[in-house]
Amino acid sequence: MTDSPSRTPRTSSRDWSEAAFDPEPHRKDLVAIVKEIEALDRVDAPALDAVLRRHPRGGTGFFSRAQIIAGFRTFEGTEGFKTSEKEFITRVRRRPVRSQSGVTPLTVLTKPFPCPGKCVYCPNDLRMPKSYLSDEPGAQRAANNKFDPYLQTWNRLAAFRATGHSTEKIELIVLGGTWSFYPESYQVWFSKRCLDAMNDFGGDVDAREEAEVSAANFDNFDDDALEGVRDGPKYNQTVVRYLREQGREGEVDAESATWDALRATQLRNEDAVCRNVGFSIETRPDYVTEEEVLRVRRLGCTKVQLGIQSLSDPVLDAIKRGHAVEDTRRAIALLRRAGFKIHAHWMPNLLGSNPKDDCLDYDRMFGDPAFRPDELKIYPCSLIETAELMSSYQDGSWRPYEHDELLDVLAHAIAATPRYCRLTRVIRDISSDDIVVGNKLTNFRELAERELTRRGGKTEEIRAREIRDIEFDPARLEVRATSYESGVGGEVFIELVTPDDHIVGFLRLALPTQKSFCDEISASALIREVHVYGGALNLGARDFGNAQHRGFGTQLVDEARKHARAAGYPELAVISAVGTRGYYRKLGFHDGDLYQHTTL
Repeated sequence: MTDSPSRTPRTSSRDWSEAAFDPEPHRKDLVAIVKEIEALDRVDAPALDAVLRRHPRGGTGFFSRAQIIAGFRTFEGTEGFKTSEKEFITRVRRRPVRSQSGVTPLTVLTKPFPCPGKCVYCPNDLRMPKSYLSDEPGAQRAANNKFDPYLQTWNRLAAFRATGHSTEKIELIVLGGTWSFYPESYQVWFSKRCLDAMNDFGGDVDAREEAEVSAANFDNFDDDALEGVRDGPKYNQTVVRYLREQGREGEVDAESATWDALRATQLRNEDAVCRNVGFSIETRPDYVTEEEVLRVRRLGCTKVQLGIQSLSDPVLDAIKRGHAVEDTRRAIALLRRAGFKIHAHWMPNLLGSNPKDDCLDYDRMFGDPAFRPDELKIYPCSLIETAELMSSYQDGSWRPYEHDELLDVLAHAIAATPRYCRLTRVIRDISSDDIVVGNKLTNFRELAERELTRRGGKTEEIRAREIRDIEFDPARLEVRATSYESGVGGEVFIELVTPDDHIVGFLRLALPTQKSFCDEISASALIREVHVYGGALNLGARDFGNAQHRGFGTQLVDEARKHARAAGYPELAVISAVGTRGYYRKLGFHDGDLYQHTTL
């Protein structure tokens, strides 16, 4: 047992030091740092550290990358720098991989709220939405911004820009509990305020002070409330009481907006400098209904993260998941028939399972046409002290896998993942301080991939094949189409790949055989996703060393037209994000109510 959860120091959502940094008083040092970096053959961590040590900030501390970039931008026209801003930023950027998938992902969390689930492995941190922990990086950022969607989005955009990432094509990822269990008015408001922040940030408007005045604060639970919360009902009761005290538990409060207001904000974002090009939420299979699918589509959502956890009913019963495998089948069918990308969550080492059964469960996920997700997060079960699973660990009915057992399961999973699926994560980013026993290594994916190579296996999943910053010859790209069955018809995964099978771009085309519950797409083949890899470029920019903005997206859509026409469909529809509607209009698509369409 550990002590009660310690409080994480919080800062004001406006206390973002880089935004207030003035390079001018540090001109001499910053100019020297920039010129030394320009002269380096390779900017790795040791080389950059050596430069920073030669030019300490104020003679004591060190300049951050964001401050160095700010200095470059300020003095670029007067100090004779030899590189362009783009080239310099590429050299010093800490995590270029963040935007090398073609867009810049931005994650926000919803507020703490009651959860319909009773999962035994789930932590019960009252300061967080269900299943999240206050030590997780994204959760800390959300708490610092009082879970306000505007503050989270605006401040994250500012941080991206300061560290050299593009802010013009944003994939919005909304996490936190079960989205479908939040009031509809909160869903509408939350979506609108994220888009408001994008519209404002791109237009150099800063309305954070107004947002902060009305934002809630979930960091005021006393130690008595935090101590001993080890079950969902107590979590729900305590959070409801806290929301009621703040007047934020119902649908009629400051956290609400109308559909008309959201629609107006969406229309503004279509032509905004900072556009939303993808929007995902997370929910449970048993909360996916026809009505919910249409509602999240109206919100602008294009992808759903679905917690399937296991494809074994006995395991689902043991963990008190609250739904059956059949609910997962039905949910995926509804979402796929409406064109959504399916981003599943799967958990090995659950109560009631074992390594052998986990491998069989994973094989079932891609062997059965009813599942076959487009993306996948693999989250091995971790033991958190506030979870009900502690009791099973203490009585011996559950234990964490040994290192080699977990390695076997993950190596098997990576090898068994087909080329049309992207393994987004293999280990959840949980602080080792929060894990009571079991794996605490965050680089387990790397270990599993290395073990797979040692065994003579290979991986074909998307993330391992992304082109990223690898140079390629466009003339040698090949079009590759992989056809497979889904639970509602056929799918074609169309790729542009290099001769060594690095993926430059792909398109997901659905050829449904089941009639849709959405009349608008009842007779349509459906583009569910178009993605071109390479570092995220600003809208309209052209960089011929980069995979984006070179006509590859158009080429993929033309291939989709051919496949859909050959299959006998009279129309091709696309589930577009708010910020990509203009792009599809240029390709001949016209606006419908929830989708865009072109005749074949």
